[in-house]
Amino acid sequence: MASVTIKGLKKIYDNKVTAVHDVNLEIKDKEFIVLVGPSGCGKSTTLRMVAGLEDISDGELYIGDRLCNDVAPKDRDIAMVFQNYALYPHMTVRDNIGFALKLKKVPKDEITKKVNEAAEILGITQYLDRKPKALSGGQRQRVAIGRAIVREPKVLLMDEPLSNLDAKLRNQMRAEIIKLRQRISTTFMYVTHDQTEAMTLGDRIVIMKDGYVNQIGTPQELFNKPVNLFVAGFIGMPVMNFFDGCKLLLENGVYYAEIRGVKFKLDDFQQKALKQNGQQPTDIVAGIRPSHISVGKGELTATISVSEMLGSEVHVHASSNQDDIVMVVPTVDLKQDLKMGDTIKFTTQPGLIQLFDKASSNNLIWFDKESADRSAPGCKVYNF
Repeated sequence: MASVTIKGLKKIYDNKVTAVHDVNLEIKDKEFIVLVGPSGCGKSTTLRMVAGLEDISDGELYIGDRLCNDVAPKDRDIAMVFQNYALYPHMTVRDNIGFALKLKKVPKDEITKKVNEAAEILGITQYLDRKPKALSGGQRQRVAIGRAIVREPKVLLMDEPLSNLDAKLRNQMRAEIIKLRQRISTTFMYVTHDQTEAMTLGDRIVIMKDGYVNQIGTPQELFNKPVNLFVAGFIGMPVMNFFDGCKLLLENGVYYAEIRGVKFKLDDFQQKALKQNGQQPTDIVAGIRPSHISVGKGELTATISVSEMLGSEVHVHASSNQDDIVMVVPTVDLKQDLKMGDTIKFTTQPGLIQLFDKASSNNLIWFDKESADRSAPGCKVYNF
C-alpha cells in the first residue's frame, strides 16, 4: 500500500482556463480521503490527475516515494471506480471482475480465487454468471468495485460512484463501502458532491470551491470549526443559519456578538482567541447551527413559516428580520404547538455562535492567517 503526496498541483486547459489551483495534500497510507464540493469545483479533475487520465500542468504527484507525473496510468498501481460503472455488457460478472487480471496474464486458478474472494466481500457471489443488464444499479456498482479491488491497488480512486443510485441504495452502498474499507488494506481517494457521503465515509475531508481547497479536516472539525462562510454553509444538514448585519463589539475588554440588537457575551475560549488575534470591533455575519437553537425562550423572535414533523424532531422554518432560518427541535423538548404564523422566541449559547468577518467571509476564531494558502483569495485553507 502507499501514501499519496500532492504538491502545488495545477490544471490549466488549452483555452487558458485554470480548473485546479495549487492543491497541496498529504494522504497517509490506508487513509480514506474524500474530496467534496459543488459541481465544477475541480474535485474530479484532481482525481483524474492522480489517476493519470489528465495531464498535470504544474506541481508534483507522488504515490509512495515515486514521482508519478509522467508515469502511464497502467503503471501507477492504482484502480478507479467510475460513476457510470463502465462494465463490459457482453461479459459475465465473473469475466468483468477478472478482466484486468486476464490482461496481465495472471494464471487462471489465481484469477478464479481472487474473483471469488472479491465477490464474497461484496456479496455478489450469486451473480457471477449473470451479465450486467440483469443486475440492479447497486449490484453493478459492486461489480465495478470488485473489478478494482482484485488488482490489489496501492490507491483506490472512486469518482462519484453512488450518484446514479436512488436514496435507499446510496445508503446501503455507503455501508458496504465502509465494510469494504475495513476488509481491504488500501488508500482511498473518493470524490462526491454529497456532503452526507463525505461526512460518513471520510477520515478527512477536502472541501473545494472554484478549483481551490478551502479547508481540510475531519468531519467533526469541519462541522465545529468552519474557516469561512462557504465551508460553514456547505457542511451540515440542515445548513447553518446566517444572520447578516450583526456586529462584534468590544466593551471594557470584553467581546460581545450583537444579533438583531441582542448582545451575547462570548465564552472564555472565544474571548481568548479574539484577544490573541488583536481583533477589533467589526461587522460580522453570525452563524448558528439549526440544532444549536433553543426555542421558547430568549430575546430573539421569529415568525413560523413551515413546521415539519419528522418523528424524533421538528424542523421549524421561520423568518426573523428578513433572515430565513431553520430550527431543529427534538420532540421530547417540545413545549408548545409550532404553527404557521406563530411568533416564537429563540436563543442560543454564545459559545456556539460562529463569527464570520463581513468583508472577507473568514471565521474570526478558526481562520488561521499563518497556515492559510494565500494563493486562494476568499478561499483560504486551514489544515487541522
